[in-house]
Amino acid sequence: MQLAMLCTVCLLPSSLALPLPREAGGMSELQWKQAQDYLKRFYPSSSKIRDPNSLEAKLKEMQKFFRLPVNGILNSYIIEIMQKPRCGVPDVAEYSLFPDSPKWTSNVVTYRVVSHPRELSLVIVNQLVAKALKMWSEEIPLHFKRVSLGTADIMIGFARGAHGDPYPFDGPGNTLAHAFSPGPGLGGDAHFDEDERWTDGSSIGINFLFAATHEFGHSLGLGHSSDPSAVMYPTYRDGDPKNFKLSRDDIKGIQKLYGERSDSRMN
Repeated sequence: MQLAMLCTVCLLPSSLALPLPREAGGMSELQWKQAQDYLKRFYPSSSKIRDPNSLEAKLKEMQKFFRLPVNGILNSYIIEIMQKPRCGVPDVAEYSLFPDSPKWTSNVVTYRVVSHPRELSLVIVNQLVAKALKMWSEEIPLHFKRVSLGTADIMIGFARGAHGDPYPFDGPGNTLAHAFSPGPGLGGDAHFDEDERWTDGSSIGINFLFAATHEFGHSLGLGHSSDPSAVMYPTYRDGDPKNFKLSRDDIKGIQKLYGERSDSRMN
């Protein structure tokens, strides 16, 4: 069971007035400091690169992940990506999320919704959770069973700030949610930031169905995808709920872990 570490940001004291490095690319000191925070959170040290602690190396990793020109220099478009609401699970870590390809070994996985946000009733949240899980179960030989009491394989809840795991939420915007890969304890659990404005698609806000489907991909063992059309793409994208579905990339990834359903439709 893993959720990659969200590293502590290390900022240069503003009083040192040192010239910004080449990789800052002409951005302001504030923008460069925000970029450092983002890179250290979502691109933690990797043994795959020669200098894993180099911010230039981390920036190149991000550029590679988002399919951008890889030059190790910050620019306004990268800043724009960094400012988008997103999942709290890192994009690139020492492993390709997650180590040893963890997955559920039983073909019946239980889940329980333990709390809901003020904007959505428990009934609505349960309906959207069931819909999100159904998208995954239509492609793999897993069955999801909702329970009302006790500990389930996937515990689902909303919280703000520090909430009992090592990864506190950060208020409105930025990190929306995070989930843990299959395993005991926190394994499989999905947590959503209660400070966001959550919606079922009928009002302005973060569409819970979109976010939940993404997080449940992590709960099943998938990491982030660099395919912009994939549900497992790390940044949040709004859209028409009627057209929301898994991409071929998502399906390929989840079937690599669990295989295809014997009655799976052709894609």
